[in-house]
Amino acid sequence: MSKINISSVFQEFCNSLRMSDNTVSSVRNRYHMITKRINQDFWNSDSVISHSWYVGSYGRGTSIYASDIDIVVGIPWTEYARYDNYLYNGQSSFLAALRKSLLKTYSSSKISADGQVVDIMFSDGIKFEVVPAFRYSDGSGFCYPDTNVGGSWRNMDPAMEIGVFNYRNNETNHNLKNLCRMARAWKENKIVLMSGILIDSIAYNFMCSYEYAKEPFIFYDWISRDFFKYVYDNADKRYWDKPGGTGTIECKYNIKNDAKFAYDKACEAIEDGEKGLSVCWHNEWREIYGSRFPNV
Repeated sequence: MSKINISSVFQEFCNSLRMSDNTVSSVRNRYHMITKRINQDFWNSDSVISHSWYVGSYGRGTSIYASDIDIVVGIPWTEYARYDNYLYNGQSSFLAALRKSLLKTYSSSKISADGQVVDIMFSDGIKFEVVPAFRYSDGSGFCYPDTNVGGSWRNMDPAMEIGVFNYRNNETNHNLKNLCRMARAWKENKIVLMSGILIDSIAYNFMCSYEYAKEPFIFYDWISRDFFKYVYDNADKRYWDKPGGTGTIECKYNIKNDAKFAYDKACEAIEDGEKGLSVCWHNEWREIYGSRFPNV
Protein backbone atom coordinates (compact mmCIF):
# COMPACT_ATOMS: atom_id res chain seq x y z
CA MET A 1 0.00 0.00 0.00
CA SER A 2 1.13 3.56 -0.73
CA LYS A 3 -0.26 7.05 -0.31
CA ILE A 4 -1.74 8.37 -3.54
CA ASN A 5 -1.04 11.95 -4.57
CA ILE A 6 -4.52 12.65 -5.92
CA SER A 7 -3.76 16.27 -6.73
CA SER A 8 -0.63 15.51 -8.74
CA VAL A 9 -2.19 12.64 -10.71
CA PHE A 10 -5.34 14.54 -11.70
CA GLN A 11 -3.32 17.62 -12.61
CA GLU A 12 -1.13 15.46 -14.86
CA PHE A 13 -4.24 13.91 -16.38
CA CYS A 14 -5.82 17.28 -17.14
CA ASN A 15 -2.62 18.50 -18.76
CA SER A 16 -2.47 15.40 -20.95
CA LEU A 17 -5.90 16.16 -22.43
CA ARG A 18 -4.82 19.46 -23.96
CA MET A 19 -3.84 19.77 -27.61
CA SER A 20 -0.12 19.74 -28.27
CA ASP A 21 1.68 22.96 -29.15
CA ASN A 22 2.11 21.68 -32.70
CA THR A 23 -1.61 20.99 -33.04
CA VAL A 24 -2.51 24.43 -31.66
CA SER A 25 -0.10 26.03 -34.13
CA SER A 26 -1.62 24.04 -37.00
CA VAL A 27 -5.14 25.02 -35.93
CA ARG A 28 -4.15 28.68 -35.80
CA ASN A 29 -2.52 28.60 -39.24
CA ARG A 30 -5.54 26.91 -40.82
CA TYR A 31 -7.90 29.31 -39.07
CA HIS A 32 -5.95 32.19 -40.62
CA MET A 33 -6.01 30.60 -44.09
CA ILE A 34 -9.77 29.93 -43.93
CA THR A 35 -10.40 33.46 -42.70
CA LYS A 36 -8.24 34.95 -45.45
CA ARG A 37 -10.10 33.01 -48.14
CA ILE A 38 -13.50 34.16 -46.85
CA ASN A 39 -12.31 37.75 -46.67
CA GLN A 40 -10.87 37.62 -50.19
CA ASP A 41 -14.05 36.20 -51.71
CA PHE A 42 -16.67 38.09 -49.71
CA TRP A 43 -15.04 41.23 -48.28
CA ASN A 44 -12.33 42.18 -50.81
CA SER A 45 -9.72 41.90 -48.04
CA ASP A 46 -6.64 39.80 -47.27
CA SER A 47 -7.13 39.90 -43.49
CA VAL A 48 -6.45 36.66 -41.62
CA ILE A 49 -8.37 37.72 -38.51
CA SER A 50 -11.35 39.89 -39.51
CA HIS A 51 -14.87 38.44 -39.74
CA SER A 52 -13.95 35.18 -38.03
CA TRP A 53 -14.41 33.73 -34.54
CA TYR A 54 -13.63 30.52 -32.69
CA VAL A 55 -16.81 28.98 -31.27
CA GLY A 56 -17.84 25.54 -29.98
CA SER A 57 -15.61 23.67 -27.56
CA TYR A 58 -12.46 25.37 -28.89
CA GLY A 59 -14.02 28.78 -28.35
CA ARG A 60 -15.24 27.84 -24.87
CA GLY A 61 -11.84 26.40 -23.97
CA THR A 62 -13.16 22.88 -23.29
CA SER A 63 -11.67 21.06 -26.28
CA ILE A 64 -9.30 18.12 -25.94
CA TYR A 65 -6.82 16.45 -28.27
CA ALA A 66 -9.67 14.75 -30.19
CA SER A 67 -12.00 17.75 -30.61
CA ASP A 68 -13.17 19.33 -33.85
CA ILE A 69 -12.55 23.02 -34.44
CA ASP A 70 -15.69 25.15 -34.87
CA ILE A 71 -15.49 28.64 -36.33
CA VAL A 72 -18.00 31.24 -37.47
CA VAL A 73 -17.15 33.33 -40.52
CA GLY A 74 -19.00 36.56 -41.07
CA ILE A 75 -20.58 37.18 -44.47
CA PRO A 76 -21.99 40.53 -45.76
CA TRP A 77 -25.75 40.99 -45.34
CA THR A 78 -26.06 41.51 -49.09
CA GLU A 79 -25.52 37.76 -49.45
CA TYR A 80 -28.40 37.10 -47.07
CA ALA A 81 -30.78 39.06 -49.28
CA ARG A 82 -29.56 37.13 -52.29
CA TYR A 83 -30.06 33.65 -50.87
CA ASP A 84 -33.19 34.49 -48.90
CA ASN A 85 -34.90 35.28 -52.20
CA TYR A 86 -34.45 31.74 -53.49
CA LEU A 87 -37.73 29.93 -54.05
CA TYR A 88 -36.45 26.80 -52.29
CA ASN A 89 -33.60 26.21 -49.80
CA GLY A 90 -31.38 29.16 -50.55
CA GLN A 91 -29.54 28.09 -47.40
CA SER A 92 -28.26 24.98 -49.20
CA SER A 93 -27.01 27.11 -52.10
CA PHE A 94 -25.37 29.46 -49.60
CA LEU A 95 -23.41 26.59 -48.01
CA ALA A 96 -22.47 25.36 -51.48
CA ALA A 97 -21.05 28.80 -52.30
CA LEU A 98 -18.96 28.74 -49.12
CA ARG A 99 -17.70 25.25 -49.96
CA LYS A 100 -16.71 26.43 -53.44
CA SER A 101 -14.79 29.33 -51.90
CA LEU A 102 -12.88 27.11 -49.45
CA LEU A 103 -11.97 24.64 -52.20
CA LYS A 104 -9.81 27.37 -53.74
CA THR A 105 -7.52 27.15 -50.71
CA TYR A 106 -7.94 23.48 -49.79
CA SER A 107 -8.50 21.73 -53.11
CA SER A 108 -6.96 18.47 -51.90
CA SER A 109 -8.92 18.27 -48.63
CA LYS A 110 -12.29 16.61 -48.18
CA ILE A 111 -14.81 19.45 -47.95
CA SER A 112 -18.54 18.83 -47.53
CA ALA A 113 -21.57 21.02 -46.85
CA ASP A 114 -24.41 19.70 -44.73
CA GLY A 115 -26.91 20.99 -42.21
CA GLN A 116 -25.49 24.23 -40.86
CA VAL A 117 -21.78 23.83 -41.55
CA VAL A 118 -19.09 23.23 -44.13
CA ASP A 119 -16.70 20.52 -42.94
CA ILE A 120 -13.02 20.47 -43.85
CA MET A 121 -11.29 17.19 -43.02
CA PHE A 122 -7.51 17.42 -43.02
CA SER A 123 -5.17 14.51 -43.59
CA ASP A 124 -3.85 14.66 -39.99
CA GLY A 125 -7.35 13.99 -38.61
CA ILE A 126 -8.19 17.56 -37.60
CA LYS A 127 -11.66 18.64 -38.73
CA PHE A 128 -12.86 22.21 -39.05
CA GLU A 129 -16.57 22.96 -39.00
CA VAL A 130 -17.15 26.35 -40.63
CA VAL A 131 -20.45 28.15 -40.05
CA PRO A 132 -21.16 31.08 -42.40
CA ALA A 133 -23.24 33.71 -40.64
CA PHE A 134 -24.50 37.27 -40.73
CA ARG A 135 -23.61 39.35 -37.69
CA TYR A 136 -26.31 41.54 -36.15
CA SER A 137 -25.22 45.17 -35.89
CA ASP A 138 -26.40 45.43 -32.27
CA GLY A 139 -23.98 42.70 -31.18
CA SER A 140 -26.75 40.24 -30.28
CA GLY A 141 -25.22 37.37 -32.24
CA PHE A 142 -25.60 35.91 -35.70
CA CYS A 143 -28.11 34.69 -38.24
CA TYR A 144 -26.98 31.42 -39.86
CA PRO A 145 -28.37 28.91 -42.36
CA ASP A 146 -30.02 25.58 -41.67
CA THR A 147 -30.48 23.46 -44.81
CA ASN A 148 -32.73 20.89 -43.14
CA VAL A 149 -36.48 20.58 -43.88
CA GLY A 150 -36.43 22.86 -46.88
CA GLY A 151 -34.12 25.46 -45.37
CA SER A 152 -34.46 28.19 -42.74
CA TRP A 153 -32.48 30.87 -40.91
CA ARG A 154 -31.57 30.45 -37.25
CA ASN A 155 -30.03 32.62 -34.54
CA MET A 156 -27.10 32.09 -32.20
CA ASP A 157 -25.08 34.17 -29.74
CA PRO A 158 -21.78 32.37 -29.12
CA ALA A 159 -20.17 35.44 -27.51
CA MET A 160 -22.83 35.46 -24.78
CA GLU A 161 -22.40 31.72 -24.26
CA ILE A 162 -18.60 31.96 -24.06
CA GLY A 163 -18.70 34.99 -21.76
CA VAL A 164 -21.02 33.33 -19.27
CA PHE A 165 -19.02 30.12 -19.44
CA ASN A 166 -15.73 31.92 -18.78
CA TYR A 167 -17.27 33.75 -15.82
CA ARG A 168 -18.45 30.49 -14.25
CA ASN A 169 -15.06 28.89 -14.89
CA ASN A 170 -13.34 31.72 -13.02
CA GLU A 171 -15.85 31.42 -10.20
CA THR A 172 -15.06 27.71 -9.86
CA ASN A 173 -11.27 28.04 -9.67
CA HIS A 174 -11.01 26.91 -13.33
CA ASN A 175 -12.55 23.56 -12.41
CA LEU A 176 -15.45 23.88 -14.85
CA LYS A 177 -13.32 23.65 -17.98
CA ASN A 178 -11.18 20.88 -16.49
CA LEU A 179 -14.34 18.90 -15.72
CA CYS A 180 -15.60 19.40 -19.27
CA ARG A 181 -12.33 18.10 -20.69
CA MET A 182 -12.33 15.10 -18.34
CA ALA A 183 -15.91 14.33 -19.35
CA ARG A 184 -14.80 14.39 -23.00
CA ALA A 185 -12.08 11.86 -22.16
CA TRP A 186 -14.80 9.65 -20.61
CA LYS A 187 -16.92 10.12 -23.72
CA GLU A 188 -14.04 9.14 -26.02
CA ASN A 189 -13.02 6.17 -23.90
CA LYS A 190 -16.49 4.69 -23.36
CA ILE A 191 -18.04 5.98 -26.63
CA VAL A 192 -20.75 7.86 -24.76
CA LEU A 193 -23.26 9.40 -27.17
CA MET A 194 -23.04 13.02 -26.05
CA SER A 195 -22.22 16.13 -28.05
CA GLY A 196 -19.66 18.62 -26.80
CA ILE A 197 -22.25 21.30 -26.09
CA LEU A 198 -24.35 18.78 -24.14
CA ILE A 199 -21.35 17.88 -21.98
CA ASP A 200 -20.56 21.53 -21.35
CA SER A 201 -24.18 22.41 -20.59
CA ILE A 202 -24.55 19.58 -18.07
CA ALA A 203 -21.20 20.39 -16.45
CA TYR A 204 -22.11 24.09 -16.29
CA ASN A 205 -25.43 23.37 -14.58
CA PHE A 206 -23.75 20.93 -12.20
CA MET A 207 -21.03 23.37 -11.15
CA CYS A 208 -23.47 26.24 -10.58
CA SER A 209 -24.66 24.68 -7.31
CA TYR A 210 -21.96 22.12 -6.46
CA GLU A 211 -20.57 22.50 -2.95
CA TYR A 212 -16.98 21.61 -3.92
CA ALA A 213 -16.92 23.61 -7.16
CA LYS A 214 -14.01 25.82 -6.07
CA GLU A 215 -11.84 23.16 -4.45
CA PRO A 216 -8.29 22.28 -5.67
CA PHE A 217 -7.14 19.22 -7.59
CA ILE A 218 -7.14 17.01 -4.49
CA PHE A 219 -10.95 17.06 -4.72
CA TYR A 220 -11.05 15.89 -8.36
CA ASP A 221 -11.88 12.30 -7.42
CA TRP A 222 -14.95 13.54 -5.52
CA ILE A 223 -15.81 16.03 -8.27
CA SER A 224 -15.67 13.21 -10.83
CA ARG A 225 -17.80 10.89 -8.72
CA ASP A 226 -20.40 13.54 -7.97
CA PHE A 227 -20.57 14.69 -11.59
CA PHE A 228 -21.28 11.15 -12.80
CA LYS A 229 -23.94 10.82 -10.08
CA TYR A 230 -25.48 14.08 -11.31
CA VAL A 231 -25.51 12.83 -14.90
CA TYR A 232 -27.06 9.54 -13.79
CA ASP A 233 -29.74 11.24 -11.69
CA ASN A 234 -30.66 13.52 -14.59
CA ALA A 235 -30.18 11.07 -17.45
CA ASP A 236 -33.88 11.11 -18.31
CA LYS A 237 -33.87 14.87 -18.80
CA ARG A 238 -34.32 15.49 -22.51
CA TYR A 239 -33.45 19.18 -22.85
CA TRP A 240 -30.70 21.14 -21.10
CA ASP A 241 -30.29 24.90 -20.98
CA LYS A 242 -27.16 26.14 -22.69
CA PRO A 243 -24.90 28.51 -20.73
CA GLY A 244 -26.14 32.07 -20.88
CA GLY A 245 -29.71 31.16 -21.75
CA THR A 246 -28.83 30.98 -25.44
CA GLY A 247 -31.17 28.06 -26.08
CA THR A 248 -31.49 24.39 -25.22
CA ILE A 249 -29.66 21.26 -26.31
CA GLU A 250 -31.33 17.88 -26.67
CA CYS A 251 -30.00 14.74 -25.03
CA LYS A 252 -30.89 12.40 -27.88
CA TYR A 253 -29.54 9.11 -26.55
CA ASN A 254 -29.73 7.04 -23.38
CA ILE A 255 -26.63 7.79 -21.30
CA LYS A 256 -27.94 6.42 -18.00
CA ASN A 257 -26.02 3.13 -18.08
CA ASP A 258 -22.80 4.90 -19.06
CA ALA A 259 -23.17 7.34 -16.17
CA LYS A 260 -24.02 4.55 -13.71
CA PHE A 261 -20.91 2.58 -14.69
CA ALA A 262 -18.71 5.65 -14.29
CA TYR A 263 -20.25 6.54 -10.93
CA ASP A 264 -19.90 3.02 -9.56
CA LYS A 265 -16.32 2.77 -10.79
CA ALA A 266 -15.46 6.17 -9.28
CA CYS A 267 -16.87 5.00 -5.92
CA GLU A 268 -14.67 1.88 -6.14
CA ALA A 269 -11.63 4.00 -6.94
CA ILE A 270 -12.22 6.36 -4.01
CA GLU A 271 -12.70 3.41 -1.65
CA ASP A 272 -9.50 1.75 -2.89
CA GLY A 273 -7.66 5.05 -2.64
CA GLU A 274 -8.64 5.37 1.01
CA LYS A 275 -7.14 1.90 1.56
CA GLY A 276 -3.93 2.92 -0.21
CA LEU A 277 -4.47 0.46 -3.06
CA SER A 278 -2.65 2.55 -5.64
CA VAL A 279 -2.69 0.04 -8.52
CA CYS A 280 -6.43 -0.53 -8.20
CA TRP A 281 -7.06 3.20 -7.85
CA HIS A 282 -5.18 4.06 -11.05
CA ASN A 283 -6.72 1.20 -13.01
CA GLU A 284 -10.26 2.10 -11.99
CA TRP A 285 -9.86 5.70 -13.07
CA ARG A 286 -8.31 4.50 -16.32
CA GLU A 287 -11.40 2.34 -16.89
CA ILE A 288 -13.42 5.54 -16.75
CA TYR A 289 -11.13 8.05 -18.43
CA GLY A 290 -8.95 5.93 -20.68
CA SER A 291 -5.24 5.56 -21.23
CA ARG A 292 -4.44 9.25 -20.83
CA PHE A 293 -5.11 8.92 -17.12
CA PRO A 294 -1.66 8.27 -15.59
CA ASN A 295 -0.64 4.73 -14.84
CA VAL A 296 0.74 3.73 -11.46
